[in-house]
Amino acid sequence: MFTGIITDIGTIRQAEQRGDLRLVIGSAYDMTSVAIGASIACSGACLTVVEKGADWFAVDLSAETVARTAPGLWAQGGRLNLERALKVGDELGGHIVTGHVDGVGHLVSATSEGDSTRLVIAAPAALAAALAAKGSITLDGISLTVNSVDDQPDGSVHFGLNIIPHTAVATTLDSLPAGRAFNLEIDVLARYLDRMQSLRNRSM
Repeated sequence: MFTGIITDIGTIRQAEQRGDLRLVIGSAYDMTSVAIGASIACSGACLTVVEKGADWFAVDLSAETVARTAPGLWAQGGRLNLERALKVGDELGGHIVTGHVDGVGHLVSATSEGDSTRLVIAAPAALAAALAAKGSITLDGISLTVNSVDDQPDGSVHFGLNIIPHTAVATTLDSLPAGRAFNLEIDVLARYLDRMQSLRNRSM
């Protein structure tokens, strides 16, 4: 489990396609405190440490993980939002995050709003019912609050977020090219409610 509070920005030093995709990620974490087999959220995807060095760790991504996450995210030189797994007694500063990506969103617009940046993100129709104003969303591993929701004619949804300067500096949201893809994880409560509703509909 995670909180969506980013504690480091890692850089992909090496991406090698073996049976799975092996990534070597440079990090400022004290690697003596990171165990082989530990979980680290990498831009919202919970991955397992399979190897490590003084200032890096390696993870393996299955074809399923690559297919279900933002395209282009896992390329050499890419930057990743990192968060280590939550320990009992840690401060829960964001919201409960599982590290399971529910879908991929795309940047519609990024505009200045005071000192902050207002983002509008397009999310697929499958996630539309799980997004609500003042609810929580995880964007590339970052815990954020949804400010607005605008349903689209095709069933998809556009949702708005405000990124304060601290969040932009402490995460990969300092770079916002047009159309950028993001890993999205809906709030865990919304996931269970969606499952309950689908079962209720099936029984009718």
